[in-house]
Amino acid sequence: MQITITGQHLDLTEALKNHAEEKIGKLDRHFDQVIDARVVLKHAPHENPENTADVTMYAAGHVFHAVSQHADMYRALDLVTEKLESQIDSYKEKRQDRRNDNPSGLAAIAEME
Repeated sequence: MQITITGQHLDLTEALKNHAEEKIGKLDRHFDQVIDARVVLKHAPHENPENTADVTMYAAGHVFHAVSQHADMYRALDLVTEKLESQIDSYKEKRQDRRNDNPSGLAAIAEME
């Protein structure tokens, strides 16, 4: 998975980049069909909370997107990762349910007889 990290109105430190790559990279364990992930970290001092983590993940046939805000940028990354994990799990369950609802192949022929 290719991860692109950009920052708006803040300097991206190596520690922040590494944290984002580590957190988003772990999502690859849950769903191995992710092609690309784009992370946008924003700092807006006039808003409350100030920091926003915006992640868009492109997978085969689906796009996952989540946004999280927190005063601490590291915590915002943690929260957005949790949201994406939840979306991926929900998507996988939905795919599995659909697969089980419409039996095909030899199993469907055996049930008909």
